[in-house]
Amino acid sequence: MPADKADDAAVRVGQRKPSRKEQILEIALELFATRGYHGVGMDDIGSAAGVTGPALYHHFAGKEAMLSAALIPVSEGLRDGGRARLAAHQDAAEQLAALVEFHVNFALDRPAVIRLHFGELDRLPDDSRRIVRKSQREYVEQWVDVLIRLNPGLDVESARVRAQAAFGLMNSTPFLRSHLQRDQVATVLRDMVHRALHG
Repeated sequence: MPADKADDAAVRVGQRKPSRKEQILEIALELFATRGYHGVGMDDIGSAAGVTGPALYHHFAGKEAMLSAALIPVSEGLRDGGRARLAAHQDAAEQLAALVEFHVNFALDRPAVIRLHFGELDRLPDDSRRIVRKSQREYVEQWVDVLIRLNPGLDVESARVRAQAAFGLMNSTPFLRSHLQRDQVATVLRDMVHRALHG
């Protein structure tokens, strides 16, 4: 299949075709996640992307810039996505269900990002790491607020522990070895998270 046809087939209905820079970033992200940040050089990324290593510098200043470009939008996207789902519902139970659905889909769709975050977050430059951490804290607090409204007797720290534990369940997906179909895994995760949060 020609490359342009393969690219078109990879684009989901209703989504634009990713730019060349975005394609390169996804390739770099997968390499970082599987080999480790220090196990990948610019030439490795260029080879996998079908361009010379030096040509990558037209898109990124270096590996640190790639790592920042991979992790910052993800943390901001989770925060903004959570905010949008809270705004779309007034009832706390519906908000929680929407947050769970949102994060389960993220975890199943972006396993390389989760692996990269677990293993390489400390490789980020200080400024980038602060941005990621701030977005993460804001996302956690969205969940905390909903959990407290659902359970008025729940204190903030306990709600935060529940939220973090729920993330641990959902973010375990990159490390699962299962023959279940995606929808089946999603159903299991949703059920486990709701049971954990309401327990």
